[in-house]
Amino acid sequence: MSKCKVIAVANQKGGVGKTTTTFNLGVGLAREGKRVLLVDCDPQGDLTICCGYQDNDEIEKTVSTIMQKVIEDDELLPDEGIIHQPEGVDLLPANIELSSMDLQLVSTMNRERILSMYLNSVKHKYDYILLDCMPSLGMITVNAFTAADSVIIPVQAHYLPLKGMTQLTKTINKVQRQINPKLRIDGIVLTLVAENTNLAKTTEQTIRDYYADCDLQDHQSVQLFRSELIR
Repeated sequence: MSKCKVIAVANQKGGVGKTTTTFNLGVGLAREGKRVLLVDCDPQGDLTICCGYQDNDEIEKTVSTIMQKVIEDDELLPDEGIIHQPEGVDLLPANIELSSMDLQLVSTMNRERILSMYLNSVKHKYDYILLDCMPSLGMITVNAFTAADSVIIPVQAHYLPLKGMTQLTKTINKVQRQINPKLRIDGIVLTLVAENTNLAKTTEQTIRDYYADCDLQDHQSVQLFRSELIR
């Protein structure tokens, strides 16, 4: 049985450091000798661009084409769509084609599990699979939560990103109850921290007060991390 851990990095608010967190965590794990696959689950393709593919719309095999093959029950070749990176990680890229997948999934059988069906076929090759989610709570993100063992939530130390966490945790809770009972929140990563401002201090304390003693339904502690390198 695979011991691979699948982690979704998610927040429906954009600009909070999801892609930076995903990339740096993946490279850091690779430097520790772990086998890591990065999966870009955002039509904007920021993770793909971050890995050096500025013309990501020119990439032929992406997470969208892989999911399409799963939907159509077509055969997947070994390592199909996966790009080996010089940083020691593998990448399953994305581009704008993924934007049409949300609508297609609505009428697809087993629609929440398309991504997990693919990831289950490659888990044996990796220690960690990191999913960089889009800034929304649509079907692609639900697919990521269904496939994941846990979620990491980057939160900018401002009011609006914090406010949006309520809907995010409700969605995670719903996926846990109805589809993926093993899903947990690994932690909240506080990003773009300006320690000399009252706003950042208040935001951090609010997160600690509200989330310190709950992890969805099992009431385990949610960890809060501060990332001062994500600027």
